[in-house]
Amino acid sequence: MASSSVARDPTRQKFFAVLAIDGGGVRGIIPAVHLAFLESVLQKIDRPDARIADYFDVITGASTGGLLTGMLTAPSKDQPNVPIFSAAELKDFYLRHCPRIFPQTRCRYRCLKRWFLRPKYNGRYLQDLIKKNLTDIKLSDTLTNVVIPTFDIKANQPIIFSSFKAQKDPLLNANLSDICISTSAAPTYFPPYHFKTYNDNVGPAEERMKEFNLIDGGIIANNPTSLGVKEMLESTTSSSSSPPKRVLVISLGTGSSENKAKLDAKRAARWGVFCWLRPLINMLLCGGEKMPESWVSFLSHQYEVDYLRIQDYTLSGTVASVDIATDKNLERLVKIGEELLKKPVNKVDLQTGEVLQTGAQEGCASETNEEALIRFANLLVENRRNSTNHTSLASSSAAQNGYAKSNVHLTEFNIQRWYEKKIKKEGENMSELARGR
Repeated sequence: MASSSVARDPTRQKFFAVLAIDGGGVRGIIPAVHLAFLESVLQKIDRPDARIADYFDVITGASTGGLLTGMLTAPSKDQPNVPIFSAAELKDFYLRHCPRIFPQTRCRYRCLKRWFLRPKYNGRYLQDLIKKNLTDIKLSDTLTNVVIPTFDIKANQPIIFSSFKAQKDPLLNANLSDICISTSAAPTYFPPYHFKTYNDNVGPAEERMKEFNLIDGGIIANNPTSLGVKEMLESTTSSSSSPPKRVLVISLGTGSSENKAKLDAKRAARWGVFCWLRPLINMLLCGGEKMPESWVSFLSHQYEVDYLRIQDYTLSGTVASVDIATDKNLERLVKIGEELLKKPVNKVDLQTGEVLQTGAQEGCASETNEEALIRFANLLVENRRNSTNHTSLASSSAAQNGYAKSNVHLTEFNIQRWYEKKIKKEGENMSELARGR
């Protein structure tokens, strides 16, 4: 991990912070919108040059989320302590390059025929683009710890590229460009990716080279939240210092295209391979997406967990596709990301699988995703200041501003007063509701 301009002391942190980003092809533009908002909040609360990587101990991403992870953490050549991309630049990156990564064709028959025989896209533009932007950057160079999953089709096993593992095994300290290309190599869409790593310093000849034949990390963890937390906790339990007993997790989804018409055994009893293909892929992705919810619930028995999952569970039609990269569809995805910020925070019922609004069960107003990101941003800033020997959030002059709910920009009143007003308003609403009864 590259050294930061301000060294952080983990023993002074109140919690470990993890950012997870789902896979989803062009739908990666949805979390890109949310990352830009979060970074803008951090810049207004803390400092104008703040970047996402400054506040998280681990950033993990699969597939398109892995690419976003690399872009957020790869150091610039001119400024080694600053990432190549700011979060504000991610959305435009998708708008500019997706049409060439996923070139659209008018002849559907020819496209389908090609798709049955070979990958739908040759992947050359994507590979060249990633190599151009992430040239000669090793996994160990990233500005914070990174965890990116892939799957090796030759070894028939998952390969998790982790900053923690790279410190122990030089053969896993691959080029960040190779890792990002590999985790984006979705089967049937892009060809698998092959590369080798070398360690000429120690060991016999067979231990000085490692070969990889990799495909999309979303195959094993399209929502990589649990992977990121697991890698971080394993590294801290082996250290001599006592780590914090609190974990903050922000998990950003790319949208879900769950089938509202639930299947049943009677309907699927006569299905063959062709009929099962699309539902099976959907089940694998949706099932893998919800498993981290159970894992976080289990984790809460041992740690204090602050968990925020931002996901749209209602996608349908072209916006649910991972590769429709028309200007119209990309702009619709941007709008979905912006509108999702205004919607209430949701959570998944682990017993029924139903999506519920947080706060609705307790009879109080639900917090929006936008409000939740503001709240988490304040926690992240305070945590970083603790670990870098800065003054606390309460004594910082930069934190004497707050958010106006009308336009979500810093205004003259204090952040704490904003939340007090919000709580007071909810109390008044509850009183009016009681009188109405």
